Amino acid sequence: MNVLYLRRRITNVVGLSLSLLATLFTLFWLFWILWTTFTEGIAALNWRVVTEMTPPPGSEGGLLNAIYGSFVMIVIAVLIGSPTGILAGIYLAEFGKKGALAGVIRFINDILLSAPSIIIGLFVYELVVRPQGHFSAWAGSIALAIIMLPVVIRVTDETLRLVPDNLREAALAVGAPKWSVVLQVTLPAAVSGVLTGVLLGIARISGETAPLLFTALNNQFWSTNLNGPMANIPVSIFQFALSPYEQWHSLAWAGGFIVTFLILILSIVSRMILFRK
Repeated sequence: MNVLYLRRRITNVVGLSLSLLATLFTLFWLFWILWTTFTEGIAALNWRVVTEMTPPPGSEGGLLNAIYGSFVMIVIAVLIGSPTGILAGIYLAEFGKKGALAGVIRFINDILLSAPSIIIGLFVYELVVRPQGHFSAWAGSIALAIIMLPVVIRVTDETLRLVPDNLREAALAVGAPKWSVVLQVTLPAAVSGVLTGVLLGIARISGETAPLLFTALNNQFWSTNLNGPMANIPVSIFQFALSPYEQWHSLAWAGGFIVTFLILILSIVSRMILFRK
């Protein structure tokens, strides 16, 4: 009996120790990456970054047009992906339940959730860019919306399924139709979780580079034409980081800091909203 107890204790200690070492190993690289990004990015930040356009080779400049382009494409992606994802999540949680179609949709959504973003970019390239014959901000927005969609669907579905059935039954018992129960009872009870899913989706697409390389590409100049190539921060970081120019390297660090800071803020806000529920 004592030997068995001792063996279990040793196994427990070894398992916990290995888990702790693995966690510390992961956190070490994470904090190193974040520390390097923040220190290099803050050192590269100045007024030019937010007041001047992306520069020609070997020149100094900023990221104003790239910031604007990223903002526009993210907003369009949110306007496309959020309503679609929320409606799909409502169907899965409230109407599909455990039906065969809901199971198929959840399976496909899980695949889409783990699909490499470059594959989605290639898909949108074949679907939109190639038939049009040119890159465009619309194509970039569609690619980002597709990447965001499974995140919103999953979170909306899971959040609505956590709402107690007693609330639904009470509303149905007084004669409320199903759609009214969803809109006036179930959805308001899960609004914090749904909003969290949208914010997590925005954080997910904020730093995507590969799909934008196939769709929106880049633009050195200020452009409001959504039917043409548009500057964006991720692709600018990619191009500047690979360049031989020190000025461009600084802009790449500044862009990396902006994207990282945005994702960090969105993640914190989403957690705060979720925990306030």
